[in-house]
Parts: sequence; structure tokens; C-alpha cells
Amino acid sequence: MLSRTLLSEIEVLLRMYPIVSVTGPRQSGKSTLLRYALPNYRYVSLEDLDIRRFAQTDPRGFLQTYPDKVIIDEAQHAPDLFSYLQTHTDNVGKEGMYVLSGSHNFLLMERISQSLAGRVGLLKLLPFSHEEMKAGGILPATVNEQILNGCYPRLYDKGIPPDKYYPNYIHTYIERDVRSIRNVGDLGLFAKLMQLCAGRIGQLLSLSSLANDCGISVATVQKWLSVLQASYICYTLQPDFRNFNKRLVKSPKLYFYDTGLACSLLGICTAEQVSTHYLRGGLFENMVINEFMKSAYHHGKDPQLTFWRDSAGNEVDLLRYENGEPWAYEIKASATFSMDFFKGLDKWSKLSGTPSERCHVIYTGPHSMHTTSGEVVGWDVVVGTK
Repeated sequence: MLSRTLLSEIEVLLRMYPIVSVTGPRQSGKSTLLRYALPNYRYVSLEDLDIRRFAQTDPRGFLQTYPDKVIIDEAQHAPDLFSYLQTHTDNVGKEGMYVLSGSHNFLLMERISQSLAGRVGLLKLLPFSHEEMKAGGILPATVNEQILNGCYPRLYDKGIPPDKYYPNYIHTYIERDVRSIRNVGDLGLFAKLMQLCAGRIGQLLSLSSLANDCGISVATVQKWLSVLQASYICYTLQPDFRNFNKRLVKSPKLYFYDTGLACSLLGICTAEQVSTHYLRGGLFENMVINEFMKSAYHHGKDPQLTFWRDSAGNEVDLLRYENGEPWAYEIKASATFSMDFFKGLDKWSKLSGTPSERCHVIYTGPHSMHTTSGEVVGWDVVVGTK
């Protein structure tokens, strides 16, 4: 099995809490990681209808059968079980008793907040990071191939072509997961919304524009976007909160947790198509920001990521906060460096008083350089670093 960065965080939290929760997208490798990392734990999945029925109808009997050191996968399917878990773990009073796993963050976190607050350590596992793929020798050769392939483990484990893997993933997600999270009346319109979101990667989120193009209300767009976020399909990057300039843009930007899935929704089937697609810049930006997300989540931290943009069009694609200090990144899908790439960074650096040493340009070229305006970093080495 390819080594996952999150493993060490699971081990740490199991020594601190009676219960550890690991959420993330379906097929991001949660079950494989937990079964590999915790060989002394029994594994039960509530996807199995017999096991699910047992947990739902006889939670006391279920916990008597599985009293300690148990991985409960897709735990959100038995909501009443969580209250019994609280009582049971409180009575026993020890750490590392259960690991709860699930693909529906909204449902699982709702149950945890109701019954297990303060008793559970929370972790998220996203698809493979660039760093994990590089260490495992499965990193695609070019940036276009990496954008197209995405990072879902099964695609690499089974050698499934992206144009075979992602359409089936999307179909299964809509038919199974969407129905179980919220009553979506028209799954066809929901699929259309996903495609419209893919066409807006890296752009400011306009709910009214999405509503008009999809033929639904703004309220419905909000509800369906919450489903996409809760099930780890999309996320929003918020504008920076520090008021260096009163004319700041206040709308968030929209991204996908995996560029391979986004490419499928856009009808992109080959790396050659990526190279000429009008959204290549947005897809590259999305891929790089995803790696900063993974670096944080896989080390047990919440990402402290924003972007900066003012009404005059000055922009910095990504701000990452570490110990309260910002690091700035401009992300360019070009293999040829230009000092013009630093235009937005220079403007932001002067307004914020941030030294140039914390300003970076990430591009698709192979070379790293030090300039008077900041650092230039090739895409192949940036991921997992500052």
C-alpha cells in the first residue's frame, strides 16, 4: 500500500481520544488506510445491510459484539448508535476504542456534534497528494497528465483510464450519495449544476449566475452547493479578511477537490485537450491549491487559506497563514517565467507590509529562482512545501 501522510496523525489522536473520526471523499482511501494502519482493530462496514440493520435495531448488542478497538466504516448510516457510543466510551474510560469513518461529512459531523463532542479527534483524508504519489513512484510525467488523471487511489491501483473511472464515479455519487444526503428532486439538474461549477473553477462564485444557467432558484443552488461541499466534491476559497484596501472583493472562489473529476465534467478526455483548454489556467491553479489543502488536512490541521483581490483587478491567487503570518502565492499555468507574474504580489506586499521572501510564483516550468520580488518555484517541487 502507498504510504499515507495521515497515518501518523491517526496514531497520535488514538492516544488522546476514545474515538477518532476520519472523513473524506468516497474512494479517497480511508478504508484501505485504516485497515492497514490498525491491524489489531476489527473492521465493520455499515454499507453491509445486515451489519447496518444490527447497529440500527440493536445498538447495545452491536457494542457488546464490538466493545473495543473497532473501525466502524460509513458510521453515519446508524445515527442512534452515536448516543450509545458516548455512554459506552464514558463508562470504559480509555483512549483508542473506536475509529469512525465516512464519506458524508455533513451527516457524520451532525451525529458527532450531537453526541460525541469533546470525545472525538477529527481528521480528513483527501485523495493522494503530490508528495505521496512522488514517494510511491506513480506521479504522472507531465502537469497536463496530472491535471487530467487527478489523484483518486483506485485509478492508480487498478490502472483505470480517467475517461473510464470518473464518469462511473460521478454517476455513482449522484445516484447513491446525493440521494442519501438530501432529497434532490431532479438529479439531472443536479448533474448540470456540477458541470456548471466545473466551468467556473477559479472564478468568483455567483449564485445568481449559476441559478440562471441551471434554471433553478438561488436557494436551491445554495442547498445543492452545500451537498457538493459536504461530500467533498467542491469547496470555496474565501477572500482574505484583512482590510488592506476597502475596495476588496467579498465573493469566494470555487474549486474542486480533484481536477480529474473536474476534467471529466468538462468533457476533457486527454492530456492534449488539457493543454489547449480555455480553463487550463484555472485547473492548474486548482491543482496547486488542492495540494496546500492536502498538506494541512493530512497533518491534522485546518487549512488557513484565502485569496486577495481588489476592485481594480489586483489579485493574489493564494494566501496561506502560518502562525498568523501570511505567505503569498501567484499560480501561473505557463512554463516561461515573466516578472509580470509578480504584479499582484508586489501590490499586495506593499499594502500588507509583507517581505518579498514570503511571496512566491508557482509556474509549470522546471526551474526555481530567487528574485528581488520573491521566489519562483516550479510546479514539480512546490507541493507540500511553503
